[in-house]
Order: sequence, then structure tokens, then C-alpha cells
Amino acid sequence: MQRVETIEDFYKRLNLTDRHASAVSNGRQMGHFNVYPRMGICKSQAPYNRRDFYKICLIKGNGILHFPGNDIHIDKPVFLLANPDLPYTWESTSDNQSGYFCLFKEDFLDKPNRKDSIYDSPLFHLDTTPLYFVTAEQEHCISRLFVLMLEEMEADYIYKYDLIRNYVYLLLHEAMKLQSADSYSKHTSASARITAMFIELLERQFPIDSPEHILQLKTANDFAEKLSVHVNHLNRAVKEITGKTTTEHISERITREAKALLRYADWTVAEIAYSLGFEYPAYFNNFFKKHTAQTPGAFRGSMFEIFN
Repeated sequence: MQRVETIEDFYKRLNLTDRHASAVSNGRQMGHFNVYPRMGICKSQAPYNRRDFYKICLIKGNGILHFPGNDIHIDKPVFLLANPDLPYTWESTSDNQSGYFCLFKEDFLDKPNRKDSIYDSPLFHLDTTPLYFVTAEQEHCISRLFVLMLEEMEADYIYKYDLIRNYVYLLLHEAMKLQSADSYSKHTSASARITAMFIELLERQFPIDSPEHILQLKTANDFAEKLSVHVNHLNRAVKEITGKTTTEHISERITREAKALLRYADWTVAEIAYSLGFEYPAYFNNFFKKHTAQTPGAFRGSMFEIFN
């Protein structure tokens, strides 16, 4: 498993011409942006790793989206928003692939401000799976925005990248409309606020992309200290809001990451154990078996049989 696929790696892998690597609008540098139709491009399986760029896709065509610990089978149009911290891969299961995608660096967004509404969009969330199955009407609206971006890329309008950036914002707002209304409800209680901070802090530790990248926060006490609250207060808040204990959340997330590493990384079980914060492989074996009913070696072997 590579650490990160750069935008240059991406262009090379798909044999794409990077015609607009340095977007300029009326003499101003706008950051990196590109947009493409998917037809004839996205048939082979991409490597499972993180990227150093943001990507928004309208996927039309059968396949499987592989996320950490979660494989989603796609048989109808889906809207995907991927940020650099999300490792994933797309596995085509049919030759008929169409749709669109755009990719950009954060500097393409104009003077990023974390209070801007677009930062509420799934593109910037780490604790949700950022894809949405869409209706025919929603697909038409999203497709139209991509077509407009493609048309502007070929235009001579000096402010075209400003206009394209607005189309990107509209795509992000379409994603926000697809989210359930309660995803945007304000955290009206102290318990809700502290739970949201805990989940965010937990997710920001992942993915583990190197055997030398050691998990730092592993227990409820670790998180409580980082959040400057008493561990009992943290435990009560998380249980009240989610119905699960803090330890259950931590264990489930470590288990998901362990499965992803066993499946996609070529590291030894000992290296995976160490990177996940286990001092000895035996401790990791016991933990993994408790939560999956399989040893790490057995799980890796079953994955090998499935894909061979």
C-alpha cells in the first residue's frame, strides 16, 4: 500500500494530459483544478490508498467502492466526494462506465475559511462514507454542473476559473442537500458537542499509512486528556449520544483499520500490530480475534482466497 498517490501519479496512471495544472483567472493563480468525463478512463481498478487531492465524482456503471472496512456495491448512479484523508479504491465490474469527475487542491477554493458553509459538506468530513445514490432528477442536475465545467475549461473567458469554482461550490451544496437534515443540526447540548469532538479526533488518526506511523490515542483516558475533560464525563456523553461506549468506538475503528491493512498492505502482522499501538503481536491477535472471531492470519488468508 503506497502512502499517498500524488496528482502527478494519478495523471500518469490513467494516461491523462494535465492541461490545466496551473489555473489562472485574470492573471491570478487559482490552484490546481481539472475535470474529465469518466467514459473510457475508469475501467481498471485503482490502487487502494490516499491521494494528495480532493475528488468529486458522478459514477455511472457497476462496480465496488472499497473503503476501510466497508465495501459498497454500486449498481445505479452514485455521487462520491473524496478528500485526501480517505483511502479508497474503485473496482469496475462492468465495461459500461460513464459519468464525470473533477479533482483539485484546497488552494483552488478561494481563501478557505473553515466557517464557510461548504466545510459542512461531506467532502470535509472524516466520520461518514461520502457517497450518495441519486435519483434521475438529481443525476441530471449534477451532470449539468460537470458539463458546464467542461465547457468552461475550453473557453477563453478570463474569469473562467472563478466561474468553475462556483460550480464546484454548487456540487458541494448538492451533496449537502443529499445529506439527512439532522446531519446539520447544531450540537445543542454539551454531550453532543463533546461526542462530535471525540469522533473527529478518533477519525483524524486514520488511515495508518506506514509501519512507523504509530497510533497515539488508544484509550478513553487518552481521548479525555486530549479533550481536557474527565474520562467519566467523556464516557457518559458518548454513551448518551451514540448508545455505544467510548471504548467500543475506539475498538471498532481499530478493527476496521486492522482489516484494511491486512487486506491491502504488504506489512507483516507484527508491523500492523505495532502501528495500531499493540506492544506485542500476541495482544493484537487476541484483540482481533475477540472482535472478528478470526485471527489476523486467518482473516488475511481468507482475503487472499477471495481475490485469487
